[in-house]
Amino acid sequence: MLKNQVTILGSTARSLGRSYRSSLAVKRWLQTNVTSSNYAKVYEAKPSDLERPLDEFPRRHLGPSPKDLEKMLKTVGFEDLNSFVESVVPQNVLKKRALELEAPERGYSEMEMIEHLKELANKNRYEVKNFIGKGYYGTILPPVIMRNVLESPEWYTSYTPYQPEISQGRLESLLNFQTVISDLTGLPVSNASLLDEGTAAAEAMLLSYNFHRAKRPKFVIDSKSHPQTKSVVYTRALPLGIEVSEIDTRNVENSLKVLDDKAVCGCLLQYPATDGSIVAPETLTQFAEVLHQHKSLLSVASDPLALTLLKAPGHLGADIVLGSSQRFGVPLGYGGPHAAFFAVQEHLNRRIPGRIVGVSKDRLGNVALRLALQTREQHIKRDKATSNICTAQALLANVAANYCVYHGPEGLKNIAKRIYGMTSILANQINTSSPHDVVNDTWFDTLTIEINESTTASAVLEKALNEYNINLFAPNEKTVSLSLDETTTLKDLQNLIQLFTCSADLPSEVPQFPATLARTDDILTHEVFHLYHSETAMLRYLHRLQSRDLSLANSMIPLGSCTMKLNSTVEMLPITWPEFANIHPFQPTDQVQGYAQLMSSLENALCSITGFDAVSLQPNSGASGEYCGLRIIRAFLEDTGELHRRVCLIPTSAHGTNPASAAMCGLKVVSFNCLPDGSLDLEDLKKKIDKHAHELAAIMITYPSTYGLYEEGLTRAIEMVHEAGGQVYMDGANMNAQVGLTSPGDLGADVCHLNLHKTFAIPHGGGGPAGAPICLKSHLAPYLPRHPVVDMITYGKDDIKSSKAIDSVSSGPYGNALVLPISYAYIKMMGQQGLPYASAIAMLNANYMRARLQNHYEILFAKNHCAHEFIIDLREFKAQGVEAIDIAKRLQDYGFHAPTLAFPVPHTLMIEPTESENLEELDRFVDAMISIRSEIDSYLQGKPEGQMLKYAPHSLEDLILANDWDTRGYTRQQAAYPLPQLKGSKFWPVVARLDDTYGDMHLMCTCPSVEEIAEN
Repeated sequence: MLKNQVTILGSTARSLGRSYRSSLAVKRWLQTNVTSSNYAKVYEAKPSDLERPLDEFPRRHLGPSPKDLEKMLKTVGFEDLNSFVESVVPQNVLKKRALELEAPERGYSEMEMIEHLKELANKNRYEVKNFIGKGYYGTILPPVIMRNVLESPEWYTSYTPYQPEISQGRLESLLNFQTVISDLTGLPVSNASLLDEGTAAAEAMLLSYNFHRAKRPKFVIDSKSHPQTKSVVYTRALPLGIEVSEIDTRNVENSLKVLDDKAVCGCLLQYPATDGSIVAPETLTQFAEVLHQHKSLLSVASDPLALTLLKAPGHLGADIVLGSSQRFGVPLGYGGPHAAFFAVQEHLNRRIPGRIVGVSKDRLGNVALRLALQTREQHIKRDKATSNICTAQALLANVAANYCVYHGPEGLKNIAKRIYGMTSILANQINTSSPHDVVNDTWFDTLTIEINESTTASAVLEKALNEYNINLFAPNEKTVSLSLDETTTLKDLQNLIQLFTCSADLPSEVPQFPATLARTDDILTHEVFHLYHSETAMLRYLHRLQSRDLSLANSMIPLGSCTMKLNSTVEMLPITWPEFANIHPFQPTDQVQGYAQLMSSLENALCSITGFDAVSLQPNSGASGEYCGLRIIRAFLEDTGELHRRVCLIPTSAHGTNPASAAMCGLKVVSFNCLPDGSLDLEDLKKKIDKHAHELAAIMITYPSTYGLYEEGLTRAIEMVHEAGGQVYMDGANMNAQVGLTSPGDLGADVCHLNLHKTFAIPHGGGGPAGAPICLKSHLAPYLPRHPVVDMITYGKDDIKSSKAIDSVSSGPYGNALVLPISYAYIKMMGQQGLPYASAIAMLNANYMRARLQNHYEILFAKNHCAHEFIIDLREFKAQGVEAIDIAKRLQDYGFHAPTLAFPVPHTLMIEPTESENLEELDRFVDAMISIRSEIDSYLQGKPEGQMLKYAPHSLEDLILANDWDTRGYTRQQAAYPLPQLKGSKFWPVVARLDDTYGDMHLMCTCPSVEEIAEN
């Protein structure tokens, strides 16, 4: 939303914390002077200062104490933190900001934050029973899963399972998810989740389009698809020139004619449809047969709970089946995050977007799991990639998978049968005892009701709310729709019957699911879905899984570019509060004023932090944010008559998603070089600008750079692009080194996205994103994405918020709204004083580690200092037989996850400690790396103990049962306890090192190593 403008929800709550603003001018010196003495004041309140609570948050978030600061600054060669910052950040870049965050300048204390969040929560009407549907349904999250997965830091603070030896628990759970989806869809290959149903549908369209090498420009979509799904599909189709048309599947003859066209690459059907109707299985098969005559693809968007009863689309001819697993225990959360699913026929397994868990063997020959496909094609193919998606909703997929494990196949079918039975009772009562008519003659859980002409849909909705505390949905004034779910009680059913018939009579028998639609095959036959139906068994199963994974609960995860910082308990608390969790994204706006106030204040804070004027919270991942920002730039250029500008300049050092996103927006990617020191080659940039000046649309720059550098040349690069008429997109992946010290807006950028799961403290959740708000200058604000359903609710069908707005980029109107309280709480608790220190301490932690390691390893690019991350160059060892992967695996024996491997430079490790890690943990990691360096030297000198690098990691089974220890040349103690402190606390890799050959499961393939991916 535009800064200082009323939000889409109509909230005028801009006054939060305004009483604190008057003190800004007096105390601004503390904000703008990031000194060591001020750090001591920010770090901890004194008992004598009665105005300051003793539970202030910066002390809990920032790792190094003021005393540690002295040692660390001395190590990096500075006497004061301010002089350190001013040396690291170029003077033309350092633009310290006085942040306005609508909170106390010192930030809320932890207890103050909890009370404030409760106040906001109480402004949301969570007690209303939502029968709105449209792809979002009430569900019951079993408490054993809520407490031991969703609320467990062992699950939500872990990273993507790229290091399989220390990720076997999550990999098993994600394999369970894939098995559920494969069984229910009737397709042999499933991925380990995508972002949401709408973007999954768009991925199906892109797969169909690229399957025919972009030579078939037509895609057909079911007119009865969910409206948010259609909106995202139209968004993705437009820049690629894909012509989207709609069919009414009730008119089978006409639909078949439309599909019988060689220019059609594919079709998407909704099964069940948004109005509740279910296309007949034989009709779905007819559609598939017609499409397959021309080798076109049939995609089906479906509901996994309905598929426990319905015939599987894969058995009826579907090539792709997708949807949302939200109703498998995942809270509504005002629209997200939810785990989408995506399954394909065997011949499409190399084209599927996302990650796939596969079966392998470890060094000892034991069966072990690892990622068989891990979405890194963007880093290989860049602008030739067929998708820009680089992540998944792993935490929510794990919730859904364990929901299925806990209930088992019969439990899931019983839930589905109960929903169908109640829906059928309601439909029969309406048709026989009311003046209204049910439009759809088939259903699973959803009814569309034509309202008698004596009343209106609005009147029915008003009566439902006022008399029964029920929300329904009205597509128009003549029609009401409703969807029942797992939470529907007998009393709810009676209320609904009485609402439409003025009677609450119930039949004695519950209708059975019709045989013409029912599947006859067995589902979920694997033993895991039959063993853990008691809470005791489930608790032990979940505990076993979590104990097999390394997370931030075990040690620091020093991943460069990923910012694995503290996800504090206070920030995480609201996620499972019903006031936030049980809110439907399409509830009337006057029922969600807590969310409205929170989001409005968060938008203002992000504007202040970034130096921009407007924000959209809709993008739900970094790749989605990139796409949204570039689409807005294209919409702006079209509006100003400059659509011919289609060149996007991207440095060779950029994340692979940058060129992939640009290509998906219909832009032509032109790369420019970096100098040997890692900085932007301004001369090459000028050449490219001069060559493409008339066509230049934008430049995409990550700052600090992907190499972990602040560059003085950034501001000149921005000026050059603006002088040529282009827009500047700043990738906000490294915003954690900017907050309070500089900002994209101050530096001259026009738009950037912010990774909330990096800078703003939302967990990665085992491999997922949290969201990526788009922040931009006022001239781009009119093009921020709309949402078809919320715009209709808020403004009326014929009065969308902006005629210039692009269509939706995500299913949810506000992206992953449920996790926004995390970033909100982080910003408000750190406060104006604390946030700049997060950036400064992140830089100091990185430079302290760099200084300690520089005499043991070659540091790439950052010869004097780095920003918040740095790169260790291991290329000198490769020719002598030591690979970067060897160091990554050996670190597991020391109890650490490896740094980022082979990116952005092959045969390197990129380290980012974050500001949350204390000095003891930094030293522990550095000591491990120094110890490993001695092992590298042993290997290079031909000493037998050097072989530890090649055998690593060492599992307990390896240490106890392996019979080749007499020939290895090193001892068990050297393998397991290379440093004394490990004897007191040791995380054990569950399996030995994995090879790259996969056995038979859902996928047969050979997975390249990360090193090979980076090189190729």
